[in-house]
Amino acid sequence: MKNRSVISKSAQIGDCFQMGSFSMIGENVLIGNNVIIGNNVTIYNDTQIGNNIRIDDNTVIGKLPMKVKTSSLNISGKLEPCIIKDNCIIGNFVVLYRGCSIGSKCLIADLSSIREDVTIDNNTIIGRGVSIENCCSIGAFCKLETNAYITAYSEIEDYAFIAPGIVTTNDRYAARQHGVTFKGVTVKKGGRVGAQATILPEVIIYENGFAAAGSVVTKNIPKNEIHCGNPAKYMKDVPLKQQI
Repeated sequence: MKNRSVISKSAQIGDCFQMGSFSMIGENVLIGNNVIIGNNVTIYNDTQIGNNIRIDDNTVIGKLPMKVKTSSLNISGKLEPCIIKDNCIIGNFVVLYRGCSIGSKCLIADLSSIREDVTIDNNTIIGRGVSIENCCSIGAFCKLETNAYITAYSEIEDYAFIAPGIVTTNDRYAARQHGVTFKGVTVKKGGRVGAQATILPEVIIYENGFAAAGSVVTKNIPKNEIHCGNPAKYMKDVPLKQQI
């Protein structure tokens, strides 16, 4: 059976390249050496893929964002190409939008979605089904676990841990006031969020701060403190051996 894949003539592809069936590589795509692309993968125009990369079946790289008249999303100007740096693994059914940048040695697990204007630094793990909305930055050596939701305009610094099923928010008026400035959450270096926690807009979790599982965090969590409950309140200090 024929491969039935399509590669644009303007694409530049390195050595030791492998690609499955029914995949497409668009115009001006740059692909490094030792890259493996699975079946039914779409790589849109201008995408830049480094060396030693694996992209699994049914994944979309460089997708353009969508906008309707009622959308609060402001898409202005030309988005930079999607960039995937060296030694990354991209799972099945992942969607990486144009304008996102993935650092080296990252894992983006199955079913994850990473929107435009998102940067992810080196050695970070994005778990299965994680959704990272537009205009976010994720640091190095972070771990975002299954089904975590990172709202737009959030910042997560190095060595942060985000447990499964957490929800972050960025609109204090829940779509009932126009002209507001959206601001997501900030997790400083070494900050942690427990499973199923909900973090309200503009909240800052300072260095080594910990929002315990199931908490509803309405106020900032100071450095080296554990907060829990609904609303979350101080419980105790983070043990020294857990601090970064």
